[in-house]
Amino acid sequence: MDPKHHQSPPPESQDLRQVLVLRPPPVFAVHEHYFSTKFHILKAYDSPLPTHDFLKAYAQSVTVVLCSGMFPVTAEVLRNLPALQLLVSSATGVNHIDMPECRRRGIRVSNVVDVFSDDVADAAVGLLIDVLRRISAGDRFVRGGRWPAAAEHPLGSKLGGKRVGIVGLGNIGSKVAIRLEAMGCIVSYTSRQQKHCLPYTFYPNVLQLASGSDALILCCVLTDATRHMIDNRVMRALGKTGVIVNVARGAVIDEAEFVKCLVEGEIAGAGLDVFENEPNVPKELFGLDNVVLSPHVIACTKESFHDAMDVLIGNLEAFFTNKPLLTLVPNE
Repeated sequence: MDPKHHQSPPPESQDLRQVLVLRPPPVFAVHEHYFSTKFHILKAYDSPLPTHDFLKAYAQSVTVVLCSGMFPVTAEVLRNLPALQLLVSSATGVNHIDMPECRRRGIRVSNVVDVFSDDVADAAVGLLIDVLRRISAGDRFVRGGRWPAAAEHPLGSKLGGKRVGIVGLGNIGSKVAIRLEAMGCIVSYTSRQQKHCLPYTFYPNVLQLASGSDALILCCVLTDATRHMIDNRVMRALGKTGVIVNVARGAVIDEAEFVKCLVEGEIAGAGLDVFENEPNVPKELFGLDNVVLSPHVIACTKESFHDAMDVLIGNLEAFFTNKPLLTLVPNE
């Protein structure tokens, strides 16, 4: 976004354009200047007051909140903001927001739709390649001075020809499928609905998908139905040569069982950008060369942050000028 489009409005106008930030989303932290020149930012995270007291102080004036998955917007938070009309989320998913309460209150919710989809898809394939070809493990092998004195570095496995099952064929899952197909993989999937227009094999559930796959890539949203969907049965169905890549949400996997299966060799490896209790990562994973870890940042690039900023500021400006929002989460 061109900086000249972000000149500061008159003070009296800015005061009427209050935006509450509970905790700064990464996009906001990187591009805070642009937000601050357009809106009066209320920083709950910077206040010496407890969050509850801060919200109470602005309860009657705050109509819009900028949020992210880093701070859950619970029913209690919403009750403290009786004038709230809009939640502008910097994420794609909305599992951090109490959507039933928003529906009850008539609070609209916007997100950044598919701004991050290409970058997540690229990185998902990258994690799969890394695990299969043992790239990070090879890096540690060299940096640790074990080459060429130590035993030969273990062989990796090729990507082409692998049967890769995608869990959730939405924006991200579809882009992952296109990339994998171009690299010679046999793609199949499970999703809430079968995509009849696509050539990939559909499985009605994740257990059957795992049984017919060499690797699973998790791209689904986190809901009550998908929480711990990847359980011990699914892992054992995938088998001792199987790999799991998770770019969805950590709680989609039963993490305790997952760690056990990795340690005991019930599955061959994993590439993980998300974890069930972030930022806490099971320490058992640190010593495993067949596991590649990333700190929930694979969606984050300079380009995607710039595009996300445009969407967030666009939604805020639309709200304050009574225009249609650029993005709106369906009120279902």
